[in-house]
Amino acid sequence: MEFLTDMAAKRAELTPDVVAFSDRDSGRSYSFHDINERANRLGNILLGKGLGKGDRFVMLCLNHPDFFVLLFAAQKTGVLLVPLNWRQPVAELEPILAASNARVMFADDAHMATARELADATGIDLLPMGATAEGASALDDLLDGADPSPIGNRQIKASEPWYLLFTSGTTGLPKAVIQTAGMAYANMINYCQATGLSVGEKGVNFLPLFHTAGINLPTLPIFLNGGSSTILRKFDPDAVLDLIDGGQVTQFFGVPAIYQALALSANIDTTDFSRVRSLGCGGAPVPKHLLADFQARGVTICNGMGMTETGPTVFLMDPGHAAKKIGSVGKPQILTEVRLARTDGRTVEGAGEGEVQFRGPNITPGYMDNSLATSETFTEDGWLKSGDIARRDADGYYFIVDRIKDMYISGGENVYPAEVEKVLDGHPAILEAVVVGVPDAKWGEVGAAFLVPRPGTELDTVALADWCRSQLAPYKIPKSFTVTDDLPRTAAGKVRKNVLKDTFSATTVQEDA
Repeated sequence: MEFLTDMAAKRAELTPDVVAFSDRDSGRSYSFHDINERANRLGNILLGKGLGKGDRFVMLCLNHPDFFVLLFAAQKTGVLLVPLNWRQPVAELEPILAASNARVMFADDAHMATARELADATGIDLLPMGATAEGASALDDLLDGADPSPIGNRQIKASEPWYLLFTSGTTGLPKAVIQTAGMAYANMINYCQATGLSVGEKGVNFLPLFHTAGINLPTLPIFLNGGSSTILRKFDPDAVLDLIDGGQVTQFFGVPAIYQALALSANIDTTDFSRVRSLGCGGAPVPKHLLADFQARGVTICNGMGMTETGPTVFLMDPGHAAKKIGSVGKPQILTEVRLARTDGRTVEGAGEGEVQFRGPNITPGYMDNSLATSETFTEDGWLKSGDIARRDADGYYFIVDRIKDMYISGGENVYPAEVEKVLDGHPAILEAVVVGVPDAKWGEVGAAFLVPRPGTELDTVALADWCRSQLAPYKIPKSFTVTDDLPRTAAGKVRKNVLKDTFSATTVQEDA
């Protein structure tokens, strides 16, 4: 499809009075009509400031319904929205702001000090947003009196940039991944096929909105299907469990750290999950013990896999095989082709292992203003390279082995940290394990394990090495074990392995000194 409809306008036409978003903090609800009218007003304000198609504006705020007002205003006008990572300090945000070439910034009260510092340094036009103590939005004063007239002819070109998501930057400099309306509709179809999402579903939005999961898993698919999402400023396990128990969530998506926090809550045992029709997980594999913990409660978590560059939904496990194929991310969904490529470029046929590569309408056209990164990420015949190694079994189910860059070579043998982590996660005293490859004078590289113990247990790292010998080849056993209360993470919940490597290196230098 070359053209698509204006999403907010079409939903307002179909179900104007249905609640699209509920803001838990303020108690305020926004109908589809409200969201569309606010987006029209905001779009006309942006145009009135001289912004046009291809220009950019940035947002620095916690989760709020008005984020989606900004998002749909961007779609209506062709001005690109760039959500900023509010976890980053000014020093990290300045180069991203410069790279975005944005002319307007919206910020909530919680981040106004940071926003002012950025505005003073760059001269960008700063506008307030967010919720006030009275439950109104700080954006209301700006929107009052603005022109509510529809913008354009409501035709949205499917392939044109809509918003930009900067990659989390766990390694190297962040890149601006182009997101399009066509990608969003393809993601909706893939997600709906995998989960059975239909008209009138309910969701809870807490994953940060500068990340693809916060926007698309499953909030935007729910919106497009006329459903309602409750928005939390940030993740709160007890607030989420309360919404689930109250029947306010039928579609749920989280990362392993989210499920871990829910499992550790004192309220988990009294929460009724019976009205949640789908519970998906991405970002990293769910540890086997955590899957078993939820399955014992009658709750099936379905692993999935995707990327910012894939819209993101590609893989999501079907509930019927989740218990039989533990560790699998399922099969590719209906609008995405997947192939496995060997190191020599040949395609793997049938069962086998190789790099996962993607093709389909949910795939990004590339990185904004970065043709080199775009060309390096796509093959000559147009497939997106994931950088992940996966195994496909005889039934067509996929298992993510590890990131190519995370693999290390110890004594000439390839070691995939994810394989070692899976074994360590099975230890009764380990809540979470992360393994990184670090330099070693004898073997070239060895494994360094960082371990979060289960609450109420004591972890004997000396005995742990002996325990590993019964389940891992000697060269796969980590040379060091570090017990920690927490792990550094990206906003998407992925462990920042580069930070752990730096921590290990710094500790080693201090010990050597």
